[in-house]
Amino acid sequence: MISISTMQLDPRHWARVEPARVAVQMGGATLTYAGLEAQSNQLARVFRERGLQPGEHVAGLLRDGPFALVVAWAAWRSGVYLTPVSTALSAPDAAYIVANCLARLVIVDVRYTHFDVWQSARTQDGLHWFSHGGACDGGEGVAGGEGRAGWERIEAAMAAQSGLPRAEETPGGLMMYTSGTTGAPKGVLRPLPPASFRGTAPFAADLIALFRLDATVRYLSTAPLYHAAPLRFALAVTAAGGTVVALDGFDAELALHALETCAITHSQWVPSMFQRLLKLPDERRARFRAPAHRVALHAAAPCPRDLKRAMIGWWGPILLEYYSGTEGIGLTMIDSHEWCARPGSVGRAVKGIPHVVDAEGRELSAGEVGEIFFSGIPPFQYFGDQGKTGKRTHALGWQTLGDVGYLDDAGYLYLTDRLDDMIISGGVNVYPQEIEEAIRELPEVLDCAVVGVADASFGERPIAFLVGKAGIAPDALIELTRAHCAERLGRIKRPDRFVAVSSVPRSATGKLLRRQLRSCDPHTKRPEAAPDMPK
Repeated sequence: MISISTMQLDPRHWARVEPARVAVQMGGATLTYAGLEAQSNQLARVFRERGLQPGEHVAGLLRDGPFALVVAWAAWRSGVYLTPVSTALSAPDAAYIVANCLARLVIVDVRYTHFDVWQSARTQDGLHWFSHGGACDGGEGVAGGEGRAGWERIEAAMAAQSGLPRAEETPGGLMMYTSGTTGAPKGVLRPLPPASFRGTAPFAADLIALFRLDATVRYLSTAPLYHAAPLRFALAVTAAGGTVVALDGFDAELALHALETCAITHSQWVPSMFQRLLKLPDERRARFRAPAHRVALHAAAPCPRDLKRAMIGWWGPILLEYYSGTEGIGLTMIDSHEWCARPGSVGRAVKGIPHVVDAEGRELSAGEVGEIFFSGIPPFQYFGDQGKTGKRTHALGWQTLGDVGYLDDAGYLYLTDRLDDMIISGGVNVYPQEIEEAIRELPEVLDCAVVGVADASFGERPIAFLVGKAGIAPDALIELTRAHCAERLGRIKRPDRFVAVSSVPRSATGKLLRRQLRSCDPHTKRPEAAPDMPK
């Protein structure tokens, strides 16, 4: 492996040494390193031509595909922050992020340019709006459909620019937004490297080192590239000279087919994907062969123990779990062998130093449950919100993702819940994850979620939403779960009510969207949600 301490790794290096190597492929679209280099330079020139200055912001609401990486690398070469916007959001939520990040230039996939919510923002002075009407073609230019009236086409703007690097480049970065599982998404801001910096991009360098990425890696990206982990891993792979194979939406059968036919070495998953993989017919799983596949990363949401055991039993000890977040304050890691010895752990810290503290901020001993903080990492800020930043910052400068858990005597971290999800019932802290783990012990339960709702007597009481396996009636599922909870949980932890639903709302990375469950309509027993954008 090439040492990142002695070489500046990014697509420019690989475009020089192996220009025809495929950098990213998705469906029928591929992009070589020569194409990625040329298009990133073209777009960086567009940014500068439109007057963007170092430290300003670009937002991109784009479908998955090679162009997403073009935009990210162009931002890196222009000294600007890129904020990807999820296409799974409602239109008003997407518009909120575009406005909140103070974007100076916005690139919107042509499928979404008709939304009325954009119109008032488009009258702002100095704000440039572009439509992206098609995928990059893998060569030295761009190809795409027609843009909508009133929008500039980014394809046309790029085609007018040279594909060579600008003489003066300064490093940019990413300003990703949190998932917003409990409230409005928050932009995570970190200082940009100094203008003179010429090393491997920080958003790629640590992943290259931690996960030993090099030019032999063929990485299967199973989740949308507007999320922090999939985008950063794809950028790290292209910095290291590997190939990104991206799925156009997750399908369990197609994911297995990609592992088998694309010589995938590394892949990334969330627990809900594991569930769908294990639901494939037994004969399909039995004939699965992917000898090149050596690392299956997973994170983003707690993985039920039985589910993880089943995956290790099927794929072998190649599962590598990590715990981190968009805020990037620390990272723990645990391989399959370690996890089998310490089931439920998310590993030991490989980035940052973990601390578990009580409500008064005092550090706790091994085995004691408290809020998890990390030190040793440069601090982040929530963009434009010092109050929220302060709530995530300890008096000693440590910072937290808001998760609750404990460290064992060997330094292995265990998560018990999120502080924002905690239910205070009758003055007692109740952790939804503990209740969910008990409910998942039932083989009849496919998925579940617990949230707290207001209660006149106790302040809050837990409610459980249940997804049953095929063939079980909702009433039978509820009674079975109620009886199980009465046996397994203390009175204060038992859900006050059980609701059978067809699914629980999750993000594309598998995170439970509890805010939608808290607004569950009691008459329809279905979570309310703002309309999504068209697929």
